[in-house]
Amino acid sequence: MIPRCSGSFRVASIVAIAVLGAAGVFAQAPRIAGAGGKRIAARSTGTGVPRAPDGHPDLQGTWDFAQLTPLERPSDFAGKETVTEEEAEEFAQRRIETSNKDRRDGGAAADVERAYNDFWWDFGTRIAKQPSLIVDPPDGRIPSLTPEARERQAQRKPLYDNPEERPLAERCILGFNSGPPMVPSAYNNNMQLVQTPHHVVILNEMIHSARIVDMSGRPHLPASMRFLTGDSIGHWEHDTFVVDTTNFSKERAFRAASANMHLVERFTRVDRETLRYEFTVDDPQTWTRSWTASIPMIRTGERIFEYACHEANYALAGVLQGARYQEKQGTILK
Repeated sequence: MIPRCSGSFRVASIVAIAVLGAAGVFAQAPRIAGAGGKRIAARSTGTGVPRAPDGHPDLQGTWDFAQLTPLERPSDFAGKETVTEEEAEEFAQRRIETSNKDRRDGGAAADVERAYNDFWWDFGTRIAKQPSLIVDPPDGRIPSLTPEARERQAQRKPLYDNPEERPLAERCILGFNSGPPMVPSAYNNNMQLVQTPHHVVILNEMIHSARIVDMSGRPHLPASMRFLTGDSIGHWEHDTFVVDTTNFSKERAFRAASANMHLVERFTRVDRETLRYEFTVDDPQTWTRSWTASIPMIRTGERIFEYACHEANYALAGVLQGARYQEKQGTILK
């Protein structure tokens, strides 16, 4: 099968390779430096939280959210609410080895689907002492789909007839990890926050997606006005910055959610080096209950680089040509 990711990762992906980690209230396990499992000492951090002139915590800076901790709790940690440092490090080491894109096992198809050499990928080297990023429900798993959502999925057909049908990330319109909500992924897991008393800008390195959060206290825009990243309004709850987002367009479809998904994100600066990012997804049309994830972000001195992805890239033509080839071969596209 032709890989479905399009375009070159280019220079922007390189910057994420050397990001620095830090320990914090998340009690992260020692960072792992690669397949050899060599430990890298965590930096010491101060506990003071910087303040903006208006007295609120200063959230500004560039934050790295690459994370080996899985979104959903793996079977290794079934029934556990916490994991030991040894368990976390062992899991991280296994994941580094199994996700290595320079492996050559599995045959030609698996080799092609790995797409790029390991040099271009950045799944991160940190792992938190929590069995999954999802912290609610207690089992660390995304809730079951509703009958309506299962029906929507059953009605979906392969979309390979024209470029406009392909996913937004593949078309370089919206990053697959840039959100909202933001979820660690394969590379470009960097986010910059710019803060003023009236607006906060959330800039993701992935496809340089910028979201402007309105803090004027206005209500959400009319439901008839829809946006790929939704309508985000923010406010402070003590020292936590809360972003409430609705009005998503149907094309957004985070993890197959409906356009009526309601997202609440919380940014809490734990110390000078650590930002806790939590998000709660509520969509009764898709899941049987709401669910929440908690992701530790680490301050980094790396610069945000342009992710030079554009919709006219040649790989889109390759994807469609691959579909035509499979049609001629009688292969069913999935």
